[in-house]
Amino acid sequence: MRHSLPLAPQFYVTAPQPCPYLAGRMERKLFTSLQGDTAEQLNNALSKQGFRRSQNVLYRPSCADCAACLSARINVADFTASRGQRRTLRRNQHLERRATSPWATEDQYALFRRYLDSRHADGGMADMDVFEFAAMIEETPIRSRVVEYIDPDKGLAAAALTDVLDDGVSMVYSFYDPALEKNSLGTYLILDHIEIARNAGLPYVYLGYWVPGSPKMGYKCKFTGLELYHGGKWDRMRDPHDYDSTTHPLKSDPIAEQVANISLPDTRAP
Repeated sequence: MRHSLPLAPQFYVTAPQPCPYLAGRMERKLFTSLQGDTAEQLNNALSKQGFRRSQNVLYRPSCADCAACLSARINVADFTASRGQRRTLRRNQHLERRATSPWATEDQYALFRRYLDSRHADGGMADMDVFEFAAMIEETPIRSRVVEYIDPDKGLAAAALTDVLDDGVSMVYSFYDPALEKNSLGTYLILDHIEIARNAGLPYVYLGYWVPGSPKMGYKCKFTGLELYHGGKWDRMRDPHDYDSTTHPLKSDPIAEQVANISLPDTRAP
C-alpha cells in the first residue's frame, strides 16, 4: 500500500506484525526514505512530528488497533535531576565520553552482542550480525555521532548512536555492558545527553517512544521536563494514566488523513 503527497517524499505502510510493547497487539509503521540533499531538513521537520530514524528511513507507528506509541523528548530547560539521578551521575563520573563519526568497531559490536544477549535475547534485533550492526551505525544521510563511554580500566562500557537535529539530539539506539547493571548506565546515558544538549545550546533530547502500559518504557517517566507528541503537538507529560485511552482501537486516524496532516519542510532554494 502506498500513499503520497503532491510533492516528494512518498510515504508507505509496513505489513502488520506482532507489537513488541503490548501483548496481543499488531503494529505497523508509516515510513518514508531519507536521502538526497534535503535529508537533513526532512529529518529535522519529521522528528518534530513524532518520527524516528532507522538508517535511511524515517518512520512513525501507524497501528490499526491503537495509537499508544507517543514520541517522547526531554525539555532541557525544564529538567531537574532527582536524588537518584544525581547518584547515578556520581557513580559514573569516572567514565570518559568520546564522540566519534558514525563508524562501527569490533569493540562496539562485542558490547552490543553482550547487551542484546542479556537484555533483549528474544527481540527483533537478536539475530543482528556484524554487517547489519555496521549498517545500523554507518548508514546515515544526516549528521550523526557515536558517543562512547570509556572506563579507563575496563574499556568500552556504553555507547549511543546519536543524531544531531536543529533543535536537539536524538538518541537513535544505545547499549551498555549488562555486567554493570548497578551503575544504571541506561539512565546515565540519557543524563549525559541532557548535558550534551545543554552545552550545545539545544533545547531537547529525543528519546524515542513511550507506551502507556508497557513496563519496558516506564523509565522514561522518571525524567522531569518530559514532553509527549500527542494530538499533533508536544505537551508536557501529565499523569501516565491520562494516556490509557490511546490504546483504544478507534484512536487511530486513517492512513490518508495521517499523511495529509504531515508538514513538510520548504526545500526550495532561497
